[in-house]
Amino acid sequence: MTTQAELQAHLDTLRALRARGVRKVAVDGEEVEYRSDAELAAAIADIEHRLATLTAPRARIFSPKCTKGY
Repeated sequence: MTTQAELQAHLDTLRALRARGVRKVAVDGEEVEYRSDAELAAAIADIEHRLATLTAPRARIFSPKCTKGY
């Protein structure tokens, strides 16, 4: 599983590529070329979603228990 720090580093790299207009990147010795800006934007959105899932607080379930008081 990818850690939060690794995802953040990858996100920063993709954002920098998009800002420079570059569509090719080498990550961990593997070269990836995005066909369009839309594909690069989708990759950025995916990583942002994965980061949000990792950092979001877990929902707590509250189940009240009631009695008649007798």
